[in-house]
Amino acid sequence: MQYSDVMAEVDAGKYVIPAGWTQGRACFGGLIAAIMYRRLQALVPDRPPRSLFVSFVGPVAAGDIELNAEVLRTGGSVTQAECKIIQDGEVVAVMQAAFGLPRESRIRVAGPKAPDMKPLEKAFKLPFVEGISPEFLRFFELRWATKPLPFSKSKEGYLGGWIRFREKTNIDHSAMLALIDAWAPAVMPMYRGPAPSSSLTWTIEFVQNDWVDNDWWQFHAETEHAADGYCVTQGQIWTEQGELIALTRQTVTIYA
Repeated sequence: MQYSDVMAEVDAGKYVIPAGWTQGRACFGGLIAAIMYRRLQALVPDRPPRSLFVSFVGPVAAGDIELNAEVLRTGGSVTQAECKIIQDGEVVAVMQAAFGLPRESRIRVAGPKAPDMKPLEKAFKLPFVEGISPEFLRFFELRWATKPLPFSKSKEGYLGGWIRFREKTNIDHSAMLALIDAWAPAVMPMYRGPAPSSSLTWTIEFVQNDWVDNDWWQFHAETEHAADGYCVTQGQIWTEQGELIALTRQTVTIYA
């Protein structure tokens, strides 16, 4: 089932995690976040998202899920809302979202610019290898554009490149979440070989809500700290032309 088919099911009130979107024993976190956001967007259709916080409480398996979503508070310009995914009677994921109308302000900070990475035509095309690559990657095209390669025992934990859906997809906020999370943790180049990892918490700050659809999107992330089997990463996603769309930060459990 393609991404657009999953979102159509959510819009119709049918909440099922399809097969083929897994990463190890759990479902792809970007799809989980997209589903929860889609439900919240329906509750707050008149205000753009500013900040999303996701807690992956437990592994979400393929199959039926429940979505419990509610508006917590609506103020003059900001609405706070929450969505929980329940599977087999247990909460397995939570999203808290802040939606906010624009306000008058003289403060302007442009945010980080896209780093100097290999151009699309020179970037390394990551292949999808059946039985080795996470299943959900079959739905994306990724071009690796930074120097440290995956599993290269690098002393530096950062990565970046270009990404798009294989299927022609309208890139709304839900789809943007999937694009951001499709990348491996920024610590991956430091690995000696394939090893599991799992997102624990994830924060996304949308700094742009009125973008023009692109064919490809630029992404970059770096490891800020890693110890005791956990790492903290921060990253950004830009349009093909270098317009900043969102900032992202994750706490990831690692087993390497």
